[in-house]
Amino acid sequence: MWVDTHCHLDAGEFGGHSVSIAGDAARAGVRAIVIPAIARVNFGTVAQLAREAGNGVYALGIHPMYVPTARESDLQALRAAIEAALDDPLFVGIGEIGLDFFVPELKETPLREKQEFFFAEQLKLARDFALPVLLHVRRSQDIILKYLRRIRVPGGIAHAFNGSEQQARAFIELGLRLGFGGAMTFPRSLQIRRLAAELPLSSIVLETDAPDIAPAWRHPGVNTPDQIPRIGEVLAGLRGMLPVEVAAATSANALAALPRLASSGLGF
Repeated sequence: MWVDTHCHLDAGEFGGHSVSIAGDAARAGVRAIVIPAIARVNFGTVAQLAREAGNGVYALGIHPMYVPTARESDLQALRAAIEAALDDPLFVGIGEIGLDFFVPELKETPLREKQEFFFAEQLKLARDFALPVLLHVRRSQDIILKYLRRIRVPGGIAHAFNGSEQQARAFIELGLRLGFGGAMTFPRSLQIRRLAAELPLSSIVLETDAPDIAPAWRHPGVNTPDQIPRIGEVLAGLRGMLPVEVAAATSANALAALPRLASSGLGF
């Protein structure tokens, strides 16, 4: 049994075949696919897709790359959507939220300030509703850690982790798991592979970030959630473990990071 803790299953790259793609993943042994929202416009889309997929669950949030066009009223809409979703067993957390200082214009004032405002407000929602977060941490690890120390949330996942060992251990100390996926499959990704091999296994979850971050054997093509078992085999090789052991451990870690998964009805 495997869990894809981060997959944009509603993305246009899937050409309207998202449900069949989720089915392919289920047949490959992927018990759950976590589908994060990116903006107010797709709150309903990810919830509906999770219901249709059969192995989908979802999170609600405003992605930092969509903050430039977001309004403060979107935060009010997010609060309302969260309140409405609390009785939905397929709703597992707040995401995708975070900070992106890789895109040049996003790290300049005033967009940097707007990003930080939206991030802080969404952390407060996670705190107020006692929900875990799915974090986007591109070139922003230290600033995100600063906010996490200030606004305490009940865990979650730093997705597509690509920071230092010191930063990794800081996230772990704050109760976060770290998402590893396609980047780990490239032999030249020495830092990521070292962290995947040496960090406590209890801190690691698997993800695809599909349709992005395709693994080495798919690059530069479209990534899909049925690749999780093979990505897990890479992690097993790096750690000298059996794939079945990695599947059990990373699935347990996903349940610990996203506790509502256990009551999602997906058979955990």
